[in-house]
Amino acid sequence: MAAPALTSPYRLRAGEGEALWFLGNLVTLKATGEQTRGALTVAEFVNPPGFAPPLHRHLQEDEAFYVLEGEARFHCGDEVLDAGPGDFVLLPVGLPHTFVVGSGGPLRTLQLTTPSGFERFAAEAGEPARERRLPDPAPVDPVLLGHIAATHAVELLGPPPGH
Repeated sequence: MAAPALTSPYRLRAGEGEALWFLGNLVTLKATGEQTRGALTVAEFVNPPGFAPPLHRHLQEDEAFYVLEGEARFHCGDEVLDAGPGDFVLLPVGLPHTFVVGSGGPLRTLQLTTPSGFERFAAEAGEPARERRLPDPAPVDPVLLGHIAATHAVELLGPPPGH
């Protein structure tokens, strides 16, 4: 169920929202630019143990994570930030960053990007999720991902640390 395009309050229950597979992760969109006048995207992420996105930087968006379950090590600029349940991590626009999910289990977060737009990147680089369980990670074509990222003002800079 996609979030409604409204200017009035709405509620999405657990598991509701448009679901996508994005880089082997389950992404459930809770609020997009349609609902926030372009101000914000809110997505629930479930990342498998050991997952790490490429080192990248957003040229237009601040990115923030509120950790619901699991643990991750965030790398942003020269900072390393370990985060677990209840922790909030802000990754400011323009700074190179990545994270590595701990081996103890999946990482579940609320990801907030401002302004909105992340949902368009995830939809173009991902695919609709018909099931809501983590799949085996599919290989990612780095050239195609780099092209899609560039069209959404995201620069891929290389592999995450240690990969």
